[in-house]
Amino acid sequence: MSYKDDKAKRPKSARELSIADRFAVISGMEFGPYVTDAVKSKLAEQSRLVEIRRRRFIYRAAEEADALFAIIKGRIKLCRIEPHTDREAIIDILPEGALFGESALYSQAARRENSAIAYESCSLLKIPVEDFRLAMAEDQGLDDYTFRLIGQRLEHAERRLADFALNAIPARVDRMLADFSDRYGVRESAGVLIDIPLPHREIASIVGSTRESVTVRLNAMRREGTIEFVNRKILIKRPEWLLREAEIAN
Repeated sequence: MSYKDDKAKRPKSARELSIADRFAVISGMEFGPYVTDAVKSKLAEQSRLVEIRRRRFIYRAAEEADALFAIIKGRIKLCRIEPHTDREAIIDILPEGALFGESALYSQAARRENSAIAYESCSLLKIPVEDFRLAMAEDQGLDDYTFRLIGQRLEHAERRLADFALNAIPARVDRMLADFSDRYGVRESAGVLIDIPLPHREIASIVGSTRESVTVRLNAMRREGTIEFVNRKILIKRPEWLLREAEIAN
């Protein structure tokens, strides 16, 4: 595993977005519909574009939590990396439109708990935390959205913890594939394609297993006709069966 230390504050974008452009970007984010135009304008004035190349750090654990980020393009991996060994536990992979870095709002130490890495080359909107707090105080819709977001991510973490405690590796892999087919799936004639490259080591990090155990499970699913590998992506050929198995594991 080799990630390059390249913080979000360092990159220089090829072009700067105007305030009007940033307003349009915010309007298209997941939280955009919940925010008034007046507050969007203020966030647009205070935010700035940053561009991060694939596998570069946006921030590391223990760094100052001074901003939130909205994903304009690309996907972001949230993870914890064990010091000295560089072993990685993936918390989630976030899509375009998502907001992240919300721990800056509540961290008592004002430090990051996790690391954020560009899963692919990304364009992000960086919003200073104090400006985001002021926007939440002014706009009840943004305040409600942010509260729900934090709650949803807590629920997600609790479900994964229960999954690790209660389910064996095959069930964890089934659940992860069902989840990702719902979030990243593209319907095709042969099934549902998870439109994101998922190396076996990444899946192992998500489900808390080893690459070898994940490979055994995926090969068994391929032999059963449940999945197929297509250009480093996974095609779910029997999505209804996979969803049912994931629900049984729950």
